[in-house]
Amino acid sequence: MLNSSAQKTFEFNKESIWAYQEITKLKLKPGKQLLEKSIQINPNNLIPVLLGSYCDFYTLFLNEDPGAYSTLYPVFEQRLNQLENGPNTSPFYLYSQAIVRIHRAGVSVKFGHLWDAGWDFRRAYLLLKENKKKFPNFSPNDLMFGALQAVIGTIPKSYKWLANLLGMKGSLSEGMKTVRYYTNSNDPWAKFFYNESAFIYPYLLFYIDNKKEEALQFINQKKIDLVNNHLLAYMASNITLNNKQAELMKLIVGNRSKSDDFLKLSVWDFQMGYARLFHLDLQEAKNSFEQFLQTFKGNFYIKDVYQKLSWCYYLQGNMKKAEELRKLQLIKGSTETDADKKALKDAKTGTWPNQLLLKARLLNDGGYHNDANKLLTGKTEEDFEKIEEKLEFTYRIARIFDDLGKDDEAIQFYLKSIKIGTARKEYFASRAAYQIGQIYEQKGRKDLAITYYQQCLEMEDHEFKDSLDQRAKAGIARCKGE
Repeated sequence: MLNSSAQKTFEFNKESIWAYQEITKLKLKPGKQLLEKSIQINPNNLIPVLLGSYCDFYTLFLNEDPGAYSTLYPVFEQRLNQLENGPNTSPFYLYSQAIVRIHRAGVSVKFGHLWDAGWDFRRAYLLLKENKKKFPNFSPNDLMFGALQAVIGTIPKSYKWLANLLGMKGSLSEGMKTVRYYTNSNDPWAKFFYNESAFIYPYLLFYIDNKKEEALQFINQKKIDLVNNHLLAYMASNITLNNKQAELMKLIVGNRSKSDDFLKLSVWDFQMGYARLFHLDLQEAKNSFEQFLQTFKGNFYIKDVYQKLSWCYYLQGNMKKAEELRKLQLIKGSTETDADKKALKDAKTGTWPNQLLLKARLLNDGGYHNDANKLLTGKTEEDFEKIEEKLEFTYRIARIFDDLGKDDEAIQFYLKSIKIGTARKEYFASRAAYQIGQIYEQKGRKDLAITYYQQCLEMEDHEFKDSLDQRAKAGIARCKGE
C-alpha cells in the first residue's frame, strides 16, 4: 500500500493554471473558486496549497488587516507542513516551500516581526540554492533567488548584522543578471510565471539597480495589461508616482477595471491622494486621504498620511484642523517606515514648513518642475531666515534643476546643501550627495560617483538613513560591477 507522501503530487492542471493567472492579477475571488475546483478534482495535488499562499500573502501584505493576520498568518505553517509531505523528486518540492517562506517573511516585515522575517528569508534562500543544485534547469528558481541576491547585496549597515548572522551573501550584479535573463527568456516556466517576473523585475530595476528609464520602458514595451491586472497596475502606479509622473499615475489608477472580482485595496486612495496633493489640488487630495484612513486597517504610512492631510489644511489656512491632525500624527500608526519616522519627528518639532518651499517641493515631486521653478525664481538663501530653510531652499532648487536636466546648476546647489547640512539631522545633505553620485554615474564618471555615494553613506544620524544607505550601497555596487 502506498503511503500518503507517495500519493501527493505537484501538478499544474487546467484549473490550477487558470487559478494562478487569476490570483496574480489580484482576482482573488475567482482564483479561490478555481482552487476549490482543483482540490475536488485531485485532493492530493499540492499546487493549490502553494497558490493558496499567494492569496494570503497578497491579502495580508497589501491590506495589513490585523484581523486577517491573526486568522491567516498561522496558515503559512500549515501549508509548509503539507508541502513537506510532497514528493522530493519534484523541483516544486523545495521551490514551493521557499515561496511560502518568502510570502511569510514579507508579511512579517509588514507586521513588524523583522527577526522572524530574517529567518524565513534565510531558509528560502537556502532552499532555492539547494533546488538550483538539484534541478539546474528548473528556471523558476532564478527569479526569487536572483531577487534575494540583489536585495541582500544592498542591505543597509543597520541591518547588515542580520544578513551576516543568517549567512546570506548577496551580489547586486549577479542577482540582476539572473532575474533579467529569466524575465526575458522563452523558457516555458518563465512564460507561465510571467505575472510575477513582470511585477518583481521593474521594482528591482527602479529601486535597486537605479535603471528608472529601463523600468518604465519595460512597462511600456511589454504592453503590460494595467487594466485587468491589478498587481501590475499597483506596481506601475507605484513606480510612476515615485518617478514624479503624477499625471500618468492618475491615468493608471483611474483606468483599472472596477470589477468586484479584484482584491479591494486602500492603496489606490493613498496614491491618488499623493498625486492630487502634488498638483496642489488640496480638496481632492483631502478626500482621497480621508477615504484611505477610513478603509485601511494597517499601520504603515498612517503617520505620513496624517501629515499630508495636515498640510492640505495648513496650505488652505485652516490651522485649527491642521493642528488637530498633527496631534493624530503623533499617536496613530507606527514608525516602521522612513516616511512615518519623518512624520513623527516633524510633528514633535511643533513648527510648520515654509509654505513657499512646501509648494515647490510638492510640485517638483509630482513632476511639475517648471511650475516649481517659477515659485522659486528670483529667490536666494538670504530670503529665508532659518538655517533649515536655507538648507531646504538650496536642496530644493538643486532637485528642480536636476529634474530639468541642468546638471551643472544642480551640482552647484547640491554642494551648497552638503556644506550647510552635513552635520544636521535633516536628510537634505545626504540626499544631495547621493544625487550628485547619480549624475556622475549617468555620465560614466564612476570614480566620482563612488566618492559621492560614499559621502552619502558616511553621514550619520539623519532622516531616511536606512533607505539612503541602501541606495548609496547599490550605487557603489553598480559602479564597481559587483
